[in-house]
Amino acid sequence: MQLEQQTYDRALDCVHCGLCLPACPTYTENGLEADSPRGRIYLMKGLADGKIQPTETVTNHLDLCLDCRACETACPSGVVYHELIEESRVKLSTKKRTRMMDRLVHGVFFHVFTKRRRLKLLLLPARIAQKLGLGRIIEKSGRLLPVQLEKMQSMLPPDGPLWESNLNKFYPATPHDGVKRSTVGFFAGCVGSVLFQHVNRQTIALLNHAGCDVTVAPLQTCCGAIDHHGGRLEPAKCYARKNIDAFDTDYIVNNIAGCGAMLKDYAHLLRDDPNYAQRARDFTNRVRDISELLPQLEMPQPPHPIEQTITYHDACHLAHAQKVTKPPRQLLGTIAKLQMIDLVESDMCCGAAGTYNLSQPIMARELAERKLQHVIQTGAKTCVTGNVGCAMHIQSEAKRLGVDLKVVHPVSLLHEAYFGIEE
Repeated sequence: MQLEQQTYDRALDCVHCGLCLPACPTYTENGLEADSPRGRIYLMKGLADGKIQPTETVTNHLDLCLDCRACETACPSGVVYHELIEESRVKLSTKKRTRMMDRLVHGVFFHVFTKRRRLKLLLLPARIAQKLGLGRIIEKSGRLLPVQLEKMQSMLPPDGPLWESNLNKFYPATPHDGVKRSTVGFFAGCVGSVLFQHVNRQTIALLNHAGCDVTVAPLQTCCGAIDHHGGRLEPAKCYARKNIDAFDTDYIVNNIAGCGAMLKDYAHLLRDDPNYAQRARDFTNRVRDISELLPQLEMPQPPHPIEQTITYHDACHLAHAQKVTKPPRQLLGTIAKLQMIDLVESDMCCGAAGTYNLSQPIMARELAERKLQHVIQTGAKTCVTGNVGCAMHIQSEAKRLGVDLKVVHPVSLLHEAYFGIEE
């Protein structure tokens, strides 16, 4: 396995101090050095040097990495670990998967999850089964579906429509003070468009209220994260180019941590593309999570109090990849009567990690159980998180374990605080 020289040099930045170990979810769970950032760097360097072979065991240790980037936050040497693991996965992606279920699941990831209409069609039978109450039979039986497909079924939000309507192309500003402030493009996301369109509409309503015209670029595509994290570099680059072409606004706003991290990585992804390198840098500089932009827009105090006790889970790709931790808490802090209890290990991965909870369901469930134990200790009945993948995973595991918990996006609470409860 040959790594680019710049990437290989990043591996040499690691001084093997071990400060990353307590931050690593997989090492915290199983205590194996090979499942720690330091151990995986040894493996990747060994593969690049030709000292070890890409055996199934070695590949499994690399596949078990969530790419949560908590190690980067902890690392005093500034090792950019995600570039190492992602390039290694690209180099190893040519190795064929032999297990039929692995091929099926990865086929769904790359060819369905990244295409919104295909995803809608895939989930339609599951939605119908859910409406008819058949989902409970599947959950109780535990044997009707393979664990990955059972997980897909269990992660469906409970109250969604059978077929989600598309967003309009344009939503004019309705500023609270009569002042138009900006024109923003809204990145809707694949899963966001199919399962969390209500959060997308709430996001747009808040932006309109803040004085922003909102455009929803019709030619936007998948952000490319699923392909990029899965070692499929060229499809990821293709998505990046299409999205750069699609957006021409002051800001590109999103409400999904995983998508936002990927959009902000386009400058690195297309750094060697002579036609897109500069455009990718410009694009990256305009990307904002909704929690980053709202505080800049001079929003008034929300008029409606919410008398709830909540706790906040930091989505990895918001906290570690984008370094956004304070803004969501500050926004929630503007809501009268809302009490927020600090969560132990709030920035420890919940196990969702994009499609990780489907490809590595055992580790994903162990991490979700750890997260839920801490949530239960807060006494809160509502967990707030800025990533739909985290929300679905934590909610489905809470249901499986019989934990009375509602998982919501910060936008939903802010929307209620500004506009009241939707009928």
